[in-house]
Amino acid sequence: MSIYDAPPMDFDLSADQNALREAAKDLLDAECGSDRVRASEGFDAELWAAMVEQGWTGIAVDESLGGVGLGTVEATVLLEQAGAHVAPVPLAQQLIALEALATTEWGPALLTGESIAAVVRTPLEIDANGAVSGRPEPVIFGARADVLIAPAGDSLVAVDLRGIERTAEPAMDITRELAWIELDHAPAAVVGDAEAVAAHLDRGAIYHSAEMLGGAETVMQLAVDYAKEREQFGRPIGSFQAVKHRCADMLVDVEGMRSAVYHAAWALGAGDADGPVAAATAKVWCSDAAVRVAESALQVHGGIGFTWESDVHLYLKRAQLDSVAFGDARHHRKRLASLLAARLETGGSVLG
Repeated sequence: MSIYDAPPMDFDLSADQNALREAAKDLLDAECGSDRVRASEGFDAELWAAMVEQGWTGIAVDESLGGVGLGTVEATVLLEQAGAHVAPVPLAQQLIALEALATTEWGPALLTGESIAAVVRTPLEIDANGAVSGRPEPVIFGARADVLIAPAGDSLVAVDLRGIERTAEPAMDITRELAWIELDHAPAAVVGDAEAVAAHLDRGAIYHSAEMLGGAETVMQLAVDYAKEREQFGRPIGSFQAVKHRCADMLVDVEGMRSAVYHAAWALGAGDADGPVAAATAKVWCSDAAVRVAESALQVHGGIGFTWESDVHLYLKRAQLDSVAFGDARHHRKRLASLLAARLETGGSVLG
């Protein structure tokens, strides 16, 4: 059978995945308006409890361990909606951590939201006794986290943060807390090997990209709605060519983000060999595009967009933080080049 005879490939979400998306949107529409986000001071305990009750933390955890038993694509669906509402909760961090900790003693408490996890990309130093040292990048939700998941040498480790002093870091992104964590020969438990480290880094890149996708789509819609309503010279500003072109460019960016994110989520969940390349590609595209879309939305809003009262700022600052979390675009371009070069050296193709 030739490629011309093959059935068409379906890139859409399934009916169940769309139902999950709508249910998540309904919950967040009701419980996560911008006024509530602003009042949360970086963490909304009631919203977090509602998400846990719906089983979001266990979406990709096997049913035998108390999870929902779905996969990476479904987790991405939830994270897209969390990003669309700039939800002040550690959903991405919890989902990343549970991949490593679901079968450990930490699993039940993380699933129920009783404990909160933080995750980082920066490797820690590990000594002969298995203790770790280092000061990772400012850690999202690091101040209230009970456990930290991080690479250390060729291992993925879990560090019990209870009793370890953390320093809160004020951030322009008011939708999430940040903290510095200084570790000095802290006890750590090995929870994965080098393969688990690679999966941790890929998952972190994809899940932060999913949040950026949701945020970019929402802030684009804010700009389009404003362009339809705001008038100059007796006409909606959306009728002016310069504004039309800017909005069209935003749409191209968002749809490119969507393709990259969901392909990467599928590849990771399916164990596809293209997973690392797809993860790096998604983070490269989303890190650049999410900030670009938010900045364009600010320009469409004009003077009001530069005020702190504008919701555009919530999305712009969040995109700026997500764009560097688990590696910025520059980091992942280098990683992508290295992955593709390795393929060529073994006689493969850069096209997979």
